[in-house]
Amino acid sequence: MNKLLAALIATLFAAGALAQAPAKKEEKAAAPAAAASPAKAEKKAEKKEEKKADKAEKKEEKKADTKAEKKADKPASKASK
Repeated sequence: MNKLLAALIATLFAAGALAQAPAKKEEKAAAPAAAASPAKAEKKAEKKEEKKADKAEKKEEKKADTKAEKKADKPASKASK
C-alpha cells in the first residue's frame, strides 16, 4: 500500500512538472515538420518567383503604355501651336 501511495504521489509531481514546461519546446517540435517537406517549400518558392515575374511583366507593360500615350500626345500638342 505504501508503494502504491508513493507511486501516485510521484505521478502527481511528474504531471505538475510536465504542465509547467515552457512553451519553447512546442516551437522546436513544429520546426522539423516544416523541414520534413522540402517539396512543399520548393513549390512555394516557385509560386513566389512566378508572382514576381508576373508583377515585373505588368510593370513593363504599364510603362510601355505610358510611353505610347506620351508619344501620341506630342503630335497633338505640336499641331495646336
